[in-house]
Amino acid sequence: MKVDGKLNVWSTAEVVEEARHHEKAGYDGLWASESKHDPFLPLVLAAEHTDRLEVGTAIAVAFARSPMQLAYTAHDLQTYAGGRFSLGLGSQIKPHIERRFDMPWSRPAARMREYVSALHAIWAAWNEGEKLDFRGDFYSHTLMSPFFSPPPAPGGAPKVFVAAVGQAMTRVAGEVADGLLAHGFTTERYLREVTLPTVEAGLTASGRTRADFAVSHLLLTATGRTEEEMTRAIDGTRAQIAFYGSTPAYRGVLELHGWGELGDELHALSTSRREDKWEAMSRLVDDEVLHAFAVVAEPARVAGEIRRRYGALVDRVSFYTAYEIDAEVWEPIVQELRTPE
Repeated sequence: MKVDGKLNVWSTAEVVEEARHHEKAGYDGLWASESKHDPFLPLVLAAEHTDRLEVGTAIAVAFARSPMQLAYTAHDLQTYAGGRFSLGLGSQIKPHIERRFDMPWSRPAARMREYVSALHAIWAAWNEGEKLDFRGDFYSHTLMSPFFSPPPAPGGAPKVFVAAVGQAMTRVAGEVADGLLAHGFTTERYLREVTLPTVEAGLTASGRTRADFAVSHLLLTATGRTEEEMTRAIDGTRAQIAFYGSTPAYRGVLELHGWGELGDELHALSTSRREDKWEAMSRLVDDEVLHAFAVVAEPARVAGEIRRRYGALVDRVSFYTAYEIDAEVWEPIVQELRTPE
């Protein structure tokens, strides 16, 4: 199982230090997300100052950019990284696409399928010299002259991962992408009974097999070396589960477990005017729900628990920690997960 870290710093010196640390500590990859910062710029530094470490986005907002614009950025990063870059894409949600980015939103799963296909067509024009003639319902790319064509990238086109929770987007990932970024609000049961069968359906439709595809899971993990650290980790994880559980789009995960009413309660509280609503929401996440969504264990048991629950389901894992803890806690866990059984 490959283990990836998440880039949480943004100054030049800190990015270089974090990249070097992750490579030395044995991580396989380092991923940057798009929230308050551009996710691509720090990865140039991370790639420059490492030799083995894979770099990627988890996620970049696809619909905030045209496929051509993103194709250039990803192609250049693949070149800078010497073939070590992966492009993780997410759709975001309608209000952000329309009101924050001022871009069109419609039929997100169908749009994502076409978006990834457009990227592949553009990269094929640059890397294999194919004629660019992509025509779809949302995007059309039919012009590429030599002056605007970059040289082929080392290692060819970057791998594309699509972030998904619902079945429609998950099937799209299986049909057109190289991998799936499983959301942190995902349980072992949901992966086994919903996510992976849906991925398999998409792979079958595209004439591929599971060997052609990678599942990366951002796994909620609560750990600590002391009772105080463990309490803080559990409290933070409960709060994160409550936050995601209040989102109607994620209700399907709760319904699989028979917890649909919990989703209703969490959503109602999240939209209320109660001053203590976030604390009240956390209290609704009992131990059964907590342990379904998160690995909760002291550091010496974390790797074993991850392998036991997810070893047959996912290919890559990263730790989702909704609390502060020293980075050194994870180093022996990384080494244990990367060591063959």
